[in-house]
Amino acid sequence: MSNESNQHSTPENRKTLKKIGWIAGPLVILIGLIALFLTTNPLKPLGVNAPPIEKLTVERTIINDSGIRLLVRANGSRPVDIAQVQVDEAYWRYEQKPGGPIPRLSAAWVHIPYPWVSGEPHTVRLITDTGLTFDHPIDVAVATPTWSMQRMLNYALLGIYIGVIPVALGLMFYPGLNLMSQKTMNFLMALTMGLLIFLFVDTLLEGLEIAHQAAGVFEARVMVWLIMLGAFLLIFFVGRRHGNAPEGSSLSYYLSIGIGWHNLGEGLAVGAAYASGEAALGSFLVVGFTLHNITEGIGIAVPVVNRKVPLRRFIGFAMIAGAPAILGVWIGGFSYSPHWSAALFAIGAGAILQVIIEVGTYLIRQSKARSYGLSAVNLTGLASGILIMYSTALLVNV
Repeated sequence: MSNESNQHSTPENRKTLKKIGWIAGPLVILIGLIALFLTTNPLKPLGVNAPPIEKLTVERTIINDSGIRLLVRANGSRPVDIAQVQVDEAYWRYEQKPGGPIPRLSAAWVHIPYPWVSGEPHTVRLITDTGLTFDHPIDVAVATPTWSMQRMLNYALLGIYIGVIPVALGLMFYPGLNLMSQKTMNFLMALTMGLLIFLFVDTLLEGLEIAHQAAGVFEARVMVWLIMLGAFLLIFFVGRRHGNAPEGSSLSYYLSIGIGWHNLGEGLAVGAAYASGEAALGSFLVVGFTLHNITEGIGIAVPVVNRKVPLRRFIGFAMIAGAPAILGVWIGGFSYSPHWSAALFAIGAGAILQVIIEVGTYLIRQSKARSYGLSAVNLTGLASGILIMYSTALLVNV
């Protein structure tokens, strides 16, 4: 028996138990202190006894023949009980599902049978049982699109026009790129770097702006940064898992993926704006998107210049980079959600950041191989890429 007990109390086992004790001890103390704080309320003598905070966020608005429907979420420190509803400063009857106080982090639909006027602004005010008010402006009242196969096809066509066609047109410059000098190719590669930097900043700012609309309890702006960093690290790990930096077709594929995520976000913004009546989606806007995104196709083609690339691969580049715009328009038009939309923009920003790193390292390798260092051509190309994207972006604000 003594031999068995000695075997169980080996130095390794004692060392393991000691580690567990040092880790578990602080956690047990922490739990005890929290329990003590909650039960004794040591701040009471200081007069720190503020009431729980009510917060209400409108996450989605649906306008149809039956009136106005709002998806609201309670994101304060206490449940929210909606007592009254005003529309344009007039009290109006309403129906809430599920009824009663809305628990923290939970959501409910508020249906207001209000005779809204198409094209006119309206303001909905939600009044809680404690007298707090939460205003939700509707800048332009238009009927929310409902799902139908015809509408799906129309949205898909819109996504093709703003995503697939511009990228495909940019890729059609490939034969002409093969005739250019090495100095011009260096310029175009740096230009690609510039457009990627613009897309990264634009995508990240879009995600942060949408995160501001989400319920505060989700800390959506922090979520954007964390998801962006996680997406970047994941894609970078996958791209470098064999130790080699991507070149040629591999680099073009990564460019297509990064640009595809950006176009998904672009389509999402267009779909949401169209569904809410905030975008005048006329021929001018489509032309603007074509000019804005055609440079993306040129950037994808640059890494494969002077390489034998089959047609099917170019088709793949165009679909990977452009087709996500179709999915984005569908999501934005039919099921827009601020926190999930912010997450999609964050993934896009992370993907683009990874491509920026790859294109940057490719330029550095090219510079070292030809011993020309940081040249004026590269700097001019970088600045030109940013300037072109900024100038054409003025045409597509929605």
